[in-house]
Amino acid sequence: MTDNYEHYITRNIKAFYKRRLFSPIIYLLLLAILWLVFPLGDMLRPHMLKADETLQNSYQDKNRYVRTTFYDLRFTGYTSESHGQTRGYFYYTIRDKQCEIVLLSPNTCEEGLPTIDSLRVTGRIVQGQETYQTLLSNLSDDLDWTSDGINSQLNAYYFSEPAYHRYVTTFLFIVYFGTMIYSALYLLTCLLFIRFPVLSPPCQNLIIFGHPSQMLAEAEEELATLPQLATEDMFITEHYFIMTSPYGNAIIPIHEILWIYKYSTLHKFLWYHFNISYTMHIIGNKHLYVHCPKNTKSDIDGIMDYLAEANHNILVGFSEENRLKVEAVQGKPLHIEKFYALLRRKV
Repeated sequence: MTDNYEHYITRNIKAFYKRRLFSPIIYLLLLAILWLVFPLGDMLRPHMLKADETLQNSYQDKNRYVRTTFYDLRFTGYTSESHGQTRGYFYYTIRDKQCEIVLLSPNTCEEGLPTIDSLRVTGRIVQGQETYQTLLSNLSDDLDWTSDGINSQLNAYYFSEPAYHRYVTTFLFIVYFGTMIYSALYLLTCLLFIRFPVLSPPCQNLIIFGHPSQMLAEAEEELATLPQLATEDMFITEHYFIMTSPYGNAIIPIHEILWIYKYSTLHKFLWYHFNISYTMHIIGNKHLYVHCPKNTKSDIDGIMDYLAEANHNILVGFSEENRLKVEAVQGKPLHIEKFYALLRRKV
């Protein structure tokens, strides 16, 4: 028995999925870092601002995203503009014996209602910048106050509903949790295939021809005892064609193969030609499709010649005539079969 090929297929399937653990792990770590560095948790679960809690105190406690209820809001007559459009409407209200400024979205305040008796709203506490200082300056002129006088009555923070970016935030979390779930499921799937290689797609594709575990064991036994033809990552045994490349694994019963052909790919960068690689395509019964990329011409020619000798019914070479013959044998697949065949190719 050749030790190098003992459980060779299983070992390569495990190695294939071990290499794919890196990307989801790194991505999940990146998501965790983003959660810790940026206030994503606060955006997802805004702080409930109590009636006796001021905006300044909440901001200093690092509760920037808040949800609260304002009472007796009165329109100041001023708006916030951005790129020629009205971004929000400034209101003022008395909260815990202190006057506070509230910027509401146009839809929330129906584009400037004079007064709003009660409003429950989610937003962000913002430190006043140039626009806010301009507002205070205009208010001081309206009230015939000095700048120092109005600044003593209004703190440097205000509530902004538009700064919460509701739709952007919703989209952000859909992408965040969607990709997190996908990465976690992909990671678990890879771990499952590493633990149980027979459940991986290369083995489960055999279910259309028989029992996957039995056929895997038979292919392993034939490859370990007497491989009839071997290249770097393609093998032929008495009953199976086997591929164990960095791009994927495959096990195909030779008597189920209908058509084989190859095509070449020229690899170049700008005007410099690096090399030519060859890809072998194998079409089997029941719409099984496997491609073996980035091989040398001699390896593929040797495999194709041997397969043609092992099964004289195999069609060799790409042509419209061969395509029609295969279609006549397979028939046109139903939509669900086409979709399943596409999934098999992608996996």
